[in-house]
Amino acid sequence: MRSRRIALAVVTAVALTGAVGCGAVDKALDCVKTADAIATSVDGLSRAVTTASEDPTQLTEALNDIDRELGSLKGTTDNADLSKAVDDLSKGVDNVRASVENGDATPDITPVTDAAAELGKVCTP
Repeated sequence: MRSRRIALAVVTAVALTGAVGCGAVDKALDCVKTADAIATSVDGLSRAVTTASEDPTQLTEALNDIDRELGSLKGTTDNADLSKAVDDLSKGVDNVRASVENGDATPDITPVTDAAAELGKVCTP
């Protein structure tokens, strides 16, 4: 009877460890997917800046895309590095948005691209 309890405890511990490990893996994969989506959105922002004279609305749409991706990532982590990268990216997007709203058709997006690169590093498994 005692060996069964020990065996059950070991099996339960292994199962819980596996479940926690899978949760961490799932979270990491979500981070990578979101970072990839943000990278795609940042590429879109870069293209929008290049073609802003033809269609200035593309800048706003690209910034909105990044905001949506950040929204899906913001509350899903306890990782300090990831939280900082998300905050930096949000600030960069806010700065670019303010520049666009103030009439700058070709805003400096370096803070956004730098923060997106950092986010990619943090999310790389």
